[in-house]
Amino acid sequence: MALLNNILDAYAQGIFPMADARDDSDTYWVEPQMRGIIPLDNFNTPRSLKKFMVNCDYTITINRAFDHVIKACAENPRGDDKGTWINNDIENWFSCLHHAGHAHSIEVWDKNDLVGGLYGLAQGGCFNGESMFSCAENASKIALVHLVNHLNNKGFTLLDTQFINDHLKQFGCIEISQDEYLVQLNTALEQNVKFI
Repeated sequence: MALLNNILDAYAQGIFPMADARDDSDTYWVEPQMRGIIPLDNFNTPRSLKKFMVNCDYTITINRAFDHVIKACAENPRGDDKGTWINNDIENWFSCLHHAGHAHSIEVWDKNDLVGGLYGLAQGGCFNGESMFSCAENASKIALVHLVNHLNNKGFTLLDTQFINDHLKQFGCIEISQDEYLVQLNTALEQNVKFI
C-alpha cells in the first residue's frame, strides 16, 4: 500500500516512471521540461477515422481486460531496438493500481479478440494516459476517441499524454511547459470526479 501511495504522490507532483527496455530491472522517474496534453474541449477526430468508426463493428469496453491491455502495450514495439518503456515493475505496479481502483483501461474488441486499447491513471479530474496498442486498423485511435468521450462525460479536465508526437498531434495534442502542466494538474486534482 505504501508503494502505491508513493506512486500516486509522484503523479500528483507531475512525475512518472519509465524504463529503458522491457527486461530492464531499473526504473527511473521522469519530470520533463515540456509536457504533452490533449485539451479535452478541443479534441479532434480525423475525418477518415469518423468514417471508419461508422462502418466498423468493434466493441468497446472499460476495465474488462486491464492486465491484457498493459501486457500488449509492453510487448508492442516502440520503433527502436529497445521495445517499450514498460518493464515488469511498471506492469506490476499498474496492475496493483488497477485493482485498487486508480488505473483503468479502454479495450477494443473484434468479436472475441482484443485488437487494441490503452491504459492510464486517474486522479481527481486528471487522466495520465500511459500507453496504447493496436493490432487491427485504427483500434488504438478508436480507444482514444472513446477515452476522451468518457472523460468529458465524467467531468475530467486534464488528459496528460506525457510527451507529444505526430500520432497524437492529429487529435489536437499540444505541448506546454511543466510549470503550466503543474498548474492545470493541481486544479484537476481538486475535482471530485470518478472515472467509474
